[in-house]
Formats: sequence, C-alpha cells, structure tokens
Amino acid sequence: MGILEGKTILVTGVTMNTSIAYKVAEIAAAEGATVVVSNFGRALSLTHRIVKRLDPVPAVLELDVTDADHLASLPEKLRELGVERLDGVVHSVAFANPETALGGKFLTTPFEDVATAMHISAYSLVSLTMACKPLFGETASVVGLTFDARVSWPTYDWMGVAKSALESASRYTARYLGPEGVRCNIVAAGPIDTIAKKAIPGSTSFNDIWGDRAPLGWDASDATPTAKAVVALLSDWFPMTSGEMIHVDGGLHSTGA
Repeated sequence: MGILEGKTILVTGVTMNTSIAYKVAEIAAAEGATVVVSNFGRALSLTHRIVKRLDPVPAVLELDVTDADHLASLPEKLRELGVERLDGVVHSVAFANPETALGGKFLTTPFEDVATAMHISAYSLVSLTMACKPLFGETASVVGLTFDARVSWPTYDWMGVAKSALESASRYTARYLGPEGVRCNIVAAGPIDTIAKKAIPGSTSFNDIWGDRAPLGWDASDATPTAKAVVALLSDWFPMTSGEMIHVDGGLHSTGA
C-alpha cells in the first residue's frame, strides 16, 4: 500500500515531463493517489499531451489561478470529474516577466510587472487553497515550491521577492487554517532544468554553484528527490508539520562560502 492510498491530489502547473509538478503527479499516483492536474491557456494542450505518459492518465482541468471565475468554479469542476473530497493540493505556479523582472533588472522593474509576479507566484497559494477548501475533509495538505528566498540570488530578482512572499504566505496559511486540519508547507528545491528555469536569464550559473558547493552533490536534471519530499508532505507521515520549509537541495542551504 502506498503512502497516498485513497487520497485525491490536485497538482497545478504540470507542463513538461521535466517539471517538478509532473514528477509529483507520477510519484503520487504510484503511491496510490488519484491525481488531477491543471494548467491553462496555450500550455493546456501541452499538458493534455504530456500526461498521456502517466499511468493511469490523470484528469486535466483548466485553471488560471489569477482568474476569479476559475477559482470560484473549481469545486464544481472537480466534482464533475468525480472528486468529492480533496486531500492535497500542490502549488507549482510562478511567473515573472523575464524581460523586465529578471536577469539583473531589479532596480528598474515597473510595478505592474512586480504585481503580476506577486499575484501569480505568491498570492495564488492563498486563493487556490481557499478555492479548494470546500472539498477538504477533516485534514488536508497544501504544498508549495520555492527556490530558497531567505537570501538573494544572481538574476532571480523579483521572482526571489515573490518567492519570499510565497514562503511567508505559507506560514500564515498554516496559522489560519491549522485549526481546521489544513497543513501548509513549502519545499525549497535546488535548481531543476525546467522550462521555468530556462526562462531566467543567466540561470545556468545556479548549476555551477550547486556543483561546487552542495555537500551531497546535485543533479539538475532529476526532479525526483524534490517530488518525493512533496509527496511525503502530502501523506499522513507528517501529521503535525505545518508552516515549515523543507530543503531538498543537496545540503547547499547549510553551507557558507
């Protein structure tokens, strides 16, 4: 029996098979979960194609986390897919304009682009959780993904600020929804060679940093270690862990210069 046996999990932001979200969906299903995945817009057709590699093939729904109508109708859409109870949610959604908000342009980024990054990458953790809440049972687990925003990183700029907000939003979500049995945690991953990472100017330098300094080493092409941590937090094996940030980065966060 898998650690997610009998649970239903929503995994947002599944795009390519190199993504953390895809690997989470794959491992969650292998651990016994019924998985529903989401994406929106032009990426949705890509999601439909890529999930055909999974066994069983998960249901796919359209969900734009910045669209109030999408969020309001989410419980109904899930029920139409046969989901009467949701046990876990994976927030794997982030965006910052690479032309203005990343790559060293931090001091000149217009507020409109900052607001977009904050809405999609941070506020949506709360809005998504609240949209899913009507389907939560006595307990539920929400897990978000970050690139450790306690410090600054080269070229990461306003996405780093948005991720810092995400980490804080997770702690406040844990505070306010804990009495209702909802756990909220964050996994801080090392650099993974995803589409999102490749969109960040100069992001290849992260691989060099991890190659030099991660005590356990790091394989930027393998999302499995990160996905396993997410699945573990979705399970009942962390029943009293909430408001936490778990590092899956080969130990780099623990090192100095």
